[in-house]
Amino acid sequence: MPAIVLVGAQWGDEGKGKATDLLGDRIDYVVKFNGGNNAGHTVVIEQPDGSREKYALHLLPSGILTEGVVPVIANGVVIDLGVLFEEIDGLEARGIDTSALKVSANAHIIASYNKTLDKVTERFLGSRKIGTTGRGIGPTYADKMNRVGIRVQDLFDESILRQKVEAALDIKNHLLVKVYNRRAVAVDEVVEDLLQYVDRLRPMVVDTSLLLDTALTNGETVLCEAGQATLLDVDHGTYPFVTSSNAISAGACTGAGIPPTRVDRVIAIFKAYTTRVGEGPFPTELHDDKGEFLRKQGAEFGTTTGRPRRCGWVDTVIGRYATRINGVTDFVLTKLDVLTGLETVPVCVAYDVDGVRHDEIPVSQSDFHHATPIYEELPGWFEDISGCRSYEELPANCRAYVEFVEERIGARISVIGVGPGREEVIVRHDLLGA
Repeated sequence: MPAIVLVGAQWGDEGKGKATDLLGDRIDYVVKFNGGNNAGHTVVIEQPDGSREKYALHLLPSGILTEGVVPVIANGVVIDLGVLFEEIDGLEARGIDTSALKVSANAHIIASYNKTLDKVTERFLGSRKIGTTGRGIGPTYADKMNRVGIRVQDLFDESILRQKVEAALDIKNHLLVKVYNRRAVAVDEVVEDLLQYVDRLRPMVVDTSLLLDTALTNGETVLCEAGQATLLDVDHGTYPFVTSSNAISAGACTGAGIPPTRVDRVIAIFKAYTTRVGEGPFPTELHDDKGEFLRKQGAEFGTTTGRPRRCGWVDTVIGRYATRINGVTDFVLTKLDVLTGLETVPVCVAYDVDGVRHDEIPVSQSDFHHATPIYEELPGWFEDISGCRSYEELPANCRAYVEFVEERIGARISVIGVGPGREEVIVRHDLLGA
């Protein structure tokens, strides 16, 4: 079996966790290949008694909730060990077995000084802030690129660990003290903090690239799950208001050590409206009661941060871009039920920039920032669609909306989410079939 890559098609929070969970019992491995605990998945699972259990995952792959699936944190991820074990303990306390988790020896570690620098730098930028979560993600990736990062494998040799921490702090302490007026960080303090996790971490650590290659060679199915989303990709997103890693489908190859010839399906998650957290351009953003309607109906508050998300109408220009940049084969359209009750539903089909129509995202970030959406208004629907399990059961106006969006984003919509529960979906095409 080939590898499958699952990505977000907008600015994140599209519902990737639900899509992964939907595939869970047909997948052998679920791999987190980028990012850290700066994003999250919310998965709602219906229990035998009819109640629902809600799980908020931040660092762990969502496949950890499915029995028989091997969850993998690959080399492209940056790991806050405190968060990792706090999350593991929380799931274990709720009866979830996490013993199958595998962690790459080459993944980088978020040290305490990375979090400190993230927070003070963001405050220092003032009005020019990027809107980071302050969890040390960016500074850790910067250390990785500058070759002063600490990897998981370094924790198992205290001498090497100490040398690397000393080298990193040699410059960082000057910055903290002389620029940001903060106290210097002690090497012993950092080393002691990291070493406390060694005994628990050691049994999880493997060569994850080799593990996944063996699995694929043996005919097992590997799902690579992106953190964040296409427009937050450091190379192809709305730079500089992006994350610090590659969140597009190609990122799975470097972030998990899987060659591109192993990947033949890319599933993109596309919310029926648009949201983003943090700073940066957002052409269809709403600042009125309609935006508040979407936020309230969609419970648009960050899984990891709790921050209210910025909300706007669906943007098919972005959808087309996601199709092109990721090579999308299938879309999962989520939260369609949130649009129920609207008289009309606007769909952005192009942008106006200083009187010039743009059917694709402008090359210039400045132009994108000043883009005004060009909408086509579609009639809304008022019927409750949460109980629909086949496409034909959807109201006519609802189906027209799906088909209108599908035509403009350039790839088929295979699954439609009609509610928060894992069972509240309509499958038009098998995600793992032809």
